[in-house]
Amino acid sequence: MDKKEKGVMDNKQPEKVETNTDFKIETKNNHAIIEFHAVTVAVREDIGSFKIGILRHGNLHNVARVRVESIDGSAKQGKRYQKVNQTVLFKEGDTEKFATIRIIDDQKWDPTEEFFLRLTLLNKGADMVKLGGINIMEVTIIDDDDPGTIQFEKRGYLVKESSGVVTIPILRNSGSDGDVSVKWKTVDKTAISPRDYQGGSGVITFKHGEVRRVLEIPIIDDLKAEKDEYFEVKLSDPTGGAKIGSVNHCAVTITNDDAYNSVVDRLMLMTNTNLDAIAVHSETWGQQITSAMNVNGGDLSSANRYDYWVHLLTFFWKVLFALIPPPKIFHGWLTFFITLIVMGVIMTVTGDLARRFGCVIGLDDTVTGITLVALGTSLPEIVGASFAARGEKEADGCLSHILGRIAVTVLVGVGMPWLVAAIYHTYNDSVLQVKAVGLELSVLMYSIVAILAFILLFLRRRLKYFGAGEIGGPKNGRYVSVGILLTAWVVYIVCTVLNTYDYIDIL
Repeated sequence: MDKKEKGVMDNKQPEKVETNTDFKIETKNNHAIIEFHAVTVAVREDIGSFKIGILRHGNLHNVARVRVESIDGSAKQGKRYQKVNQTVLFKEGDTEKFATIRIIDDQKWDPTEEFFLRLTLLNKGADMVKLGGINIMEVTIIDDDDPGTIQFEKRGYLVKESSGVVTIPILRNSGSDGDVSVKWKTVDKTAISPRDYQGGSGVITFKHGEVRRVLEIPIIDDLKAEKDEYFEVKLSDPTGGAKIGSVNHCAVTITNDDAYNSVVDRLMLMTNTNLDAIAVHSETWGQQITSAMNVNGGDLSSANRYDYWVHLLTFFWKVLFALIPPPKIFHGWLTFFITLIVMGVIMTVTGDLARRFGCVIGLDDTVTGITLVALGTSLPEIVGASFAARGEKEADGCLSHILGRIAVTVLVGVGMPWLVAAIYHTYNDSVLQVKAVGLELSVLMYSIVAILAFILLFLRRRLKYFGAGEIGGPKNGRYVSVGILLTAWVVYIVCTVLNTYDYIDIL
C-alpha cells in the first residue's frame, strides 16, 4: 500500500468515529433535566408555609426557567391552600431551587385532603431543557384540629315525677375545634312516651370552643301512684369529625312521689303493674300488627344484628300473637279468652307433633311427654319469664309468671280433660281407667327436684354469694345456680327414661 492510499484511509476512519461519538455525547449531556425532588409530600395544616425542592441535573451551563402551578384535588385553593403560580429561574451552575407553598389553617376539622403541583417549561426548545419523570407532585394536608369526643356526663339520672323536666348534660371532651353536632333519641323502656315523659329525637350542636350542652326532656306528672320507671337516651351520628364516647347512652329513672292514699294504688305497686305500658302498646290493633311485622318494632336505627336474627326466627309467632286483639277492647276479656284458645291450639298441635315424631323414631309416650312435649310448651314460657325478669326490679313478676304457668298447666291443662272424661264416663255409666306406667318414679324424682329447687331459691335469697336474690347476682353464683338446676333436670330425665325402658326398677 502506498503512502497516498494509506493517507486516504487514515483520514476516513477518524472522521466516521468522531461523528458518531460526538452525536451520542450531545444527546445525553447537552439537556438539562428539571423535576421535583419527590413524588409526594405530607404537611400539617398548621405548618403555615413550607418549601418544596426543584432539582436540575444534566447540562448546567445554560439558563433554565420553569413555572410551578397548583391543581385542585380534594383540597381547594382559597380554602385549604393559597394558589400557586411561581416562576423558578435556574442560572448557570444552579442545581436546586425552592418554591414556597402556603397552607391555610382554619379552626375547624377537615378530613385529610390533597392537591397537586405541576412543572411547566418556559424555555424554548432550542435551549435543550427537559422535564424529568417527577414533574407532578402530590401535596397531602393533614388536619391538626381535634373536634373532640361527645358523650353523656353520667350513665344514669334520677328524677322525681313532679319535677317536670330532667336535665341531661352532654360533654365534649378531648378537643373543641370547629362546629360539630350529634343526634339524640329517647327509647321507651318501662317508662312510656308520652304517658310518662315527652320523648322524641333531635340534634345537639356544639359551636367552636363549646364543651358542654344541656338536653332537657319533659317529665309527665299524672298525679297517680306508680312504681319507678325508666327510659333511655342514646347518642348517634356525630358530624364535623367528632366521635361518640363510651358513655353513649344513659338511663333516666322516674321516681314516684305521689301520695299513696288508696288501697288500689298500694295493690298496683305491690304487683309492679306498668299500666302505661299496657295502655300504649295496645293503642290500636293495626299498630300492634305493624309493630310485630317490623324489626325491633319499627325502630331500625337502634336495631342490631341480634334483633334481625330474632325477628327472622320468631316472625311467624310474632304475627300470630299480634292477631290477638289488644287488651283495650272489651276491657281485656276478649284478649283473655282468645289467648286461651290460641294457647290451647298451640299446645295441642305441639303435643300431637311431638307424639308423632316420637312414634317415628320409636320413643315411648312417657319419654316423649317429659322431653319433646315439655320443651315445646315450656320454651315460650321461659322466654316470657326472661322478659319479665329484665323488665322489673324484683323477681316477683318472673316467678309469678312461671308459677302461674305451672298452675294453669296442671289445674286446667290436666284437670279440665279429667273433669270432662269423668263427666262423660259417669253419664255413660262406664269406668275411666288410665294405667300409670312408671308414674311412681316420675312423681318421686319430680318431687325431689322441686324440693331441691326451693332449697336453692331459699339459699339464693339469703347468701351474698348468690347476690341475696332469687334471680341474677354475681357471675359465679349465676353459673352455679344454672348448673344445679340443669343437672337436676338431666337426672330427672335420665332416671325416668331408664325406668320406662326397664333398665332400672327402683319402685
